Amino acid sequence: MDGAGTVEATTAEQAGADGTPLRVTATPAALALIEELRAEYGPVMFHQSGGCCDGSSPMCYPVGDFLTGDGDVHLGQVGGADFYISRSQFGVWKHTHIILDVVPGRGGMFSLENGREKRFHIRSRLFTEAENRALDGACKL
Repeated sequence: MDGAGTVEATTAEQAGADGTPLRVTATPAALALIEELRAEYGPVMFHQSGGCCDGSSPMCYPVGDFLTGDGDVHLGQVGGADFYISRSQFGVWKHTHIILDVVPGRGGMFSLENGREKRFHIRSRLFTEAENRALDGACKL
């Protein structure tokens, strides 16, 4: 664990039941916040952009409030919530394992955790060469 009490990126769950590397995972703190938000708002989803306003913060929305399309890539699920990234951002981060975590602070202006004095935060590590080979072509582009 790091000083904030969260799981370090290198210790978060890294592979699915079949051994395939996961592109996105979540720490226990993130999973707890997802459950808290789901209890209040129902099913939720995430979108990671590199856009303006809230920078590169992952944004959490009620399912149906943010429409994804051809410009987005589905990375997987965390805590039962679909996690998408913009296609342009995926081009930069495709060699990166994304770990959703929680840190103190205000959430993105449009993200559901805003106002809770904690926010979602991305930690990451580079995939190994073997993981990159296993993931080649794994995301629908």
